Amino acid sequence: MNSLAIRSEVLPFVAGAMLFFSLIAVLLRWKGCTRKSLSWFCGIPACLCIGYFLYFFRDPERIPPGDGDAIVAGADGTVAAITEVVEGRYLNTPCVRISIFLSLFDVHVNRAPISGKSCFLGYFPGKHLFTFQEKSSDVNQHNKILIVGKRTRCLVCQIVGPVCRRVVYWPSHEKPVEVAMGDRIGMMKFGSRLDIYLPKADVDVLVKTGDTVRAGETIVARCWSFDEKSTLRNRLANNGRAQ
Repeated sequence: MNSLAIRSEVLPFVAGAMLFFSLIAVLLRWKGCTRKSLSWFCGIPACLCIGYFLYFFRDPERIPPGDGDAIVAGADGTVAAITEVVEGRYLNTPCVRISIFLSLFDVHVNRAPISGKSCFLGYFPGKHLFTFQEKSSDVNQHNKILIVGKRTRCLVCQIVGPVCRRVVYWPSHEKPVEVAMGDRIGMMKFGSRLDIYLPKADVDVLVKTGDTVRAGETIVARCWSFDEKSTLRNRLANNGRAQ
């Protein structure tokens, strides 16, 4: 696949746009509209609409970093928030949640933040708040995916907004699938949010709110090495005793 590849999912949208503007053109022609006017009212808008769909469904190649301790962004966009939370259902530990907001002009193909076994946990119905709102992480409709790697675990949430009405996970829904860091795992259509939950004790977050990230390439966090974990654990223990 080359760097200008476009997802085949674009075809229904292109066909729908062509049908819609063709029907409008027939109606306007029946009303006596001239061919020149039709090009302005139908031809140009149709080209712009189809051009946007082709742009939106682009799927550029990405080269993951060679750092085995790296955790990469799961989506293109802007880091909207970095929040410490307790994820008590799947990870069962204090976590860092990295939220990435996707605009209508970002690439919407999602990629695996880490290598490991990827398991589809399910689709969860909910609201359709604007995804730049912090509470959309908790109440909006979403998919959940758990990736269990050798160094850590990663919970991925594909969250829909008022425009994005569909999120897709491409690997098997029935059984865990081995994925490599940066592999394509799904897509969110027309503006959305992707949350990555990482165990706080396992990682050092490297991005900050407002940073622009690219799926499969931008390193958002690193796993602590064994020595670093031991040092951090001792420091926390010493702080606890001091208090």
